[in-house]
Amino acid sequence: MMGEVVVLGWLALELTNSPFLVGVALGMRMVPLFFVGVPAGALADRVPRQHLLLVTGVGQALTAATLGTLTLLGLVRLEHLLLLTLLAGVLRGLEHAARQSYTHDVVGPAALLSGLAVLGVSMRVGWLLGSLGVGAVIAHLGSGTAYLAVALGFLGGGLALLPASASPRERGPAVGSLWQSALDFLVAVGRDRTLLALMMLTAGAEILGFAHQALLPSLARDVLHTGPEGLGALNAARAVGGILGLAAASVHGAARGGALFLGVLVSFGASLVMLGASPYVVGLAGVLVVLTLVNAAGALADLLAQSLLQLSVPGHLRGRAGGVWVLAIGLAPLGQLQIGALASLFGVSIALGTSGLALAMLAATTALLVPRVRRV
Repeated sequence: MMGEVVVLGWLALELTNSPFLVGVALGMRMVPLFFVGVPAGALADRVPRQHLLLVTGVGQALTAATLGTLTLLGLVRLEHLLLLTLLAGVLRGLEHAARQSYTHDVVGPAALLSGLAVLGVSMRVGWLLGSLGVGAVIAHLGSGTAYLAVALGFLGGGLALLPASASPRERGPAVGSLWQSALDFLVAVGRDRTLLALMMLTAGAEILGFAHQALLPSLARDVLHTGPEGLGALNAARAVGGILGLAAASVHGAARGGALFLGVLVSFGASLVMLGASPYVVGLAGVLVVLTLVNAAGALADLLAQSLLQLSVPGHLRGRAGGVWVLAIGLAPLGQLQIGALASLFGVSIALGTSGLALAMLAATTALLVPRVRRV
């Protein structure tokens, strides 16, 4: 996944030379999640989740391989990049909803936070290797070959699930259509103020926090004056930060997860403000350190959002709870568009600082207005 982010951002910048259109391209990875999130969760409550994970891995391999082939043949255009990235985003929505609930199936509720943390660490080890590896592949062999390498990664991830088996889990009766199941769950979310607040905070973290990845190609090329290998190093710092944050969570766990979630979101926002200022104060090495801190906070926020949503619903709705998380992160394109537009108008530093300040204010306001979130 991180290798795809690196090559997608770099190829979009090569094709358009526009930070705004890089944000559009990265947004195409996420925009389907808003629409398929809850239906994907309802599907994950009805069919074996490990089968969904296998199918989506192979499907994403096919979309990446197609882009790689078009690029190597010199036929790739922006519309190809956006369309195939959008299709891969649909598959990613199914994958995300199934992965969270399948993790709960495997480890159970008592170990869910640690289980998701261990899963997150292993993912970010892959992100680290993908960031550095794909950055080097782009620099020496081009974006087409890099997309083929990404395709092999997706294929390997999917095929690794061939020996996996279904784990026992609570099942509710499959009443009505898949669409009706999704609509009924959304109505229930609207009635549960705590669940709705968790969903809104998750969306806020995506829109205002994780959107910073859309600026990394511009930060690497235009501010720090490095090439694709520098972009790979920036994404590697994201992975290292995630590993450090999740490793701490897997060891210590988290009591009163709601209060911790709010505190981590404030820290996430503050670190983004620091990231905006760091290129002009500490240079590339300092930016890598600050970016590590940003993503340690971001990884903890993501972990807490997933676990709190899973633990706040009965067992037969866990797939749909994962779908709510997918729906919330599906709002990320709004953040990628706004931060790309701010960077085009006012510069990368202003865009990062504004988004970070808004995220910290959102968390603080929620703590005051919805105090029950602190007690989750």
